[in-house]
Amino acid sequence: MKCTNRKYYRRKNRKRQLTIRLCSEFALIIILALGGFYLLKSRDIVLACEEATYAKSIYKSDLFSDNLCVTNEEVEFEDFYTNDEFPGALLFNLDTKEILFAEHVHEKLYPASTTKIMTTYVALKHGNLSDTVTVSENAVSVPSDSSVAGLRKGDRLTLEDLLYSLMLPSGNDSAVAIAEHIAGSVEGFAELMNKEAIALGATNSHFVNAHGYHDDDHYTTAYDLYLILNACVQNETFVDIISSKYRSAIVSNTNGTSREMTWNQSNRFINGARQVPKGITVLGGKTGTTYEAGYCLALYGTDANKTPYIGIIMGATSSRNLYDNMTFLWAAIPD
Repeated sequence: MKCTNRKYYRRKNRKRQLTIRLCSEFALIIILALGGFYLLKSRDIVLACEEATYAKSIYKSDLFSDNLCVTNEEVEFEDFYTNDEFPGALLFNLDTKEILFAEHVHEKLYPASTTKIMTTYVALKHGNLSDTVTVSENAVSVPSDSSVAGLRKGDRLTLEDLLYSLMLPSGNDSAVAIAEHIAGSVEGFAELMNKEAIALGATNSHFVNAHGYHDDDHYTTAYDLYLILNACVQNETFVDIISSKYRSAIVSNTNGTSREMTWNQSNRFINGARQVPKGITVLGGKTGTTYEAGYCLALYGTDANKTPYIGIIMGATSSRNLYDNMTFLWAAIPD
């Protein structure tokens, strides 16, 4: 009979088992770590898919199928003559859903102050027009090259008046005051803008502020801007604002003083600086200009038969060319 050292083998076996156990636990840790990583990635993918599915489901709803113009193709307008090159432009018949002109409508572009269309949409949806808003130091501290409404720290005015001061003279100070009133901060308001943009189907847009002052991560497309403006013009208050030549309001201050302020329309088709094409009624819109965005204009109006249209030009090389091309575009609408 062969003798064996049982104690030695038990000790050796325990060491082997310990080694196997340690290796197994290490392998388990690696697997769990990798699993966690892929779980997080999977979660991100699922969330992205859910967001895309949500937007897609809305896009296929009545709002985005029966009531909207939808295009993924370039559409040339035979009678439209342009004296400028621009990266994004469109003209849509809102009644017939006919795409009269579409050029680079899904290209991501900087919106400049046409951003304020989205700001107004969010404010009208989430705010109360009769609310009294107090203007903060932050609101009047916008960059020195911003367009402003002339507000002062401590000014108190209604949200309704503030929206006129936002859209008519294109006040960046007004935009910040609105954002802080609705969401507590500009950052919070931008999150709300992005959420509402997705709900409207404007999934190629991303906003980081309420006024459109340039930021590389702040962009939209001509088509998304159309979606946003089309949603806005369903609201009579919005149409009243953009169609006004001026707005006067009494602005009070926390120290008990008050003053009257008047804001004039900057849209040249509305203030009379540019002649409207024959048979066309311009109901309003929004301009926007920065060095990076060029000259932009989103316009809402009707033809002689009261048929509504939305026209958008983004990235024109000058104000004159912007208005010339918008005039040519609307003038080419068939009688």
